Amino acid sequence: MSLADHLVELRGRLAKCALAVLVLGVASLIFAKPIFGLLMQPVLQALPADQRALIYTSGIEELNVLMKVGVYCGVFLTTPVLLWQLWGFVAPGLYPQERRMASPFVVFGTLAFVAGLAFCYLAVLPPMFRFLLNEEDSAALEERLEVGRLQEEDALRYVRLGELSHAARLAGGGEEQLRASGDGSTDSTTTGSLAPDESVEVRARLEGLGRLVDATAVGLSPSARPRLLLVMEKRLTAVDAFRTGDLRTASAALDEAAGLLGGAAEHGEEVAGLWRMEKELAAGTARYEAMRWTRPMLTMSEQLSLVLLLLMAFGVIFELPLVMALLGSVGLISSRFLLKYNRHAFVVCLIAAAILTPTGDVVNLSMMAGPMLACYELGVLAVWLIERRKARAAASAPTAG
Repeated sequence: MSLADHLVELRGRLAKCALAVLVLGVASLIFAKPIFGLLMQPVLQALPADQRALIYTSGIEELNVLMKVGVYCGVFLTTPVLLWQLWGFVAPGLYPQERRMASPFVVFGTLAFVAGLAFCYLAVLPPMFRFLLNEEDSAALEERLEVGRLQEEDALRYVRLGELSHAARLAGGGEEQLRASGDGSTDSTTTGSLAPDESVEVRARLEGLGRLVDATAVGLSPSARPRLLLVMEKRLTAVDAFRTGDLRTASAALDEAAGLLGGAAEHGEEVAGLWRMEKELAAGTARYEAMRWTRPMLTMSEQLSLVLLLLMAFGVIFELPLVMALLGSVGLISSRFLLKYNRHAFVVCLIAAAILTPTGDVVNLSMMAGPMLACYELGVLAVWLIERRKARAAASAPTAG
């Protein structure tokens, strides 16, 4: 065939591939929204539970994202067609016995591409987004706060049931855990966080005292009601001081209100323990808000582009041994050449992994560079086995004649 004939054949095969992508892409649009949700699961799982949402910044961005999902699904689903057309284009340069490898090439090529997608989705994306979207210090403090809030809720339930001894025990455990998290926190200048805002802490104390009053009032006798009214007056004084920005007066009024509440409940020591836990929760909340002064606001389009780029990259990487074997079959590369430049390939794989990986940590870089290097070495082995088989076939040819 002449060069023009090869170009005509290439155009026809590209047209078939484009038609397959178009048909399967249009069919994928029906399920574009569920597929998009599945693709975004690693992103959403890395976000805090109350912030698991993606935004769009224009009226048509969501529609564009779903169209993009359909197009890429069409590309992924047409992998067998693409591989079949690629094999058909290079088949005229192969020996008759090698042309019989068409079916294994398409099957193993498709499986390799799917394996690359699965490895990226299950092993690379979750830790990568956890590293990108979470800070270790703030994540540890958030976990402690969640446990502390659960203990506080149970302690207040025991107060409503009249079991103040159980409430005090839970409050003591929660207070120690929260105090330990505060003592272990590093300075804001070294962690990059802001100094805790005192207004956040005072507001959290106000809310905590309100919950404590509600729980304690359930079991109070009628004779203790006047003292409870004094507690509410002190709390209202704290609210007024907080509104005017006098945080010191507000804190003092809250402490006085907590002391009066202990006297009203006739279990001052237990109520004091509960109030100390509320204060530690408030202080932890202020520290957490200071650490989380930068927060992710992720757009649908950007996260989809990142996920699709990495999925496509890993799918192509896992195809590398098959492509190298195909090039070795037509004599374009040799195992001697590949082994000679093995060190150069190692450097190229590291550079490519550093470019494609959006994080700078060693773990995620290794998770991309490792499979890339392994696939390259598998490709070298495949080329060597093909050359060895060709050599045996050439040596036995005169004997057969």
